[in-house]
Amino acid sequence: MFREILFPLLVCLAAFVGFQILEGQRDTARKERDAAQFEVNGLREAARISGEMLAIRDAIDRNRTQELNDARTEIDTLRLDVADGRQRLRIKATCSVSTPHTTGAGGVADAGTTELAADARSDYFTLRDQLALSKQMILGLQDYVRQVCLR
Repeated sequence: MFREILFPLLVCLAAFVGFQILEGQRDTARKERDAAQFEVNGLREAARISGEMLAIRDAIDRNRTQELNDARTEIDTLRLDVADGRQRLRIKATCSVSTPHTTGAGGVADAGTTELAADARSDYFTLRDQLALSKQMILGLQDYVRQVCLR
């Protein structure tokens, strides 16, 4: 009789312990699942922000590249116009008037406006090109800092 009561009691105890173990494993699995979902949500948000930042960077790059191309086209047009004689590169300069030591008719004739020497023109256009490139690089970096880094 004692055996008939003890066996079902042991079976119930073993089932209870087994259910407790399964319940602990279930709770652990839930915690791991919740942590994984939290990490997934964080990664999705990071990916979304990164995508936005890349889109902003690409827009800045497109804008600055277009402005640089426009400036270079303008420089090239001016270079061709100067080479063909349609335009001249004038220099803003003044010549100091000196008093002649003799009372003769000698003096400096008014030659008109000053112009950049032919051998210095290529340097002038190179400098303009480099200035346009530097300007767009600086403006692009400033835009990037303002719109991406400080965001």
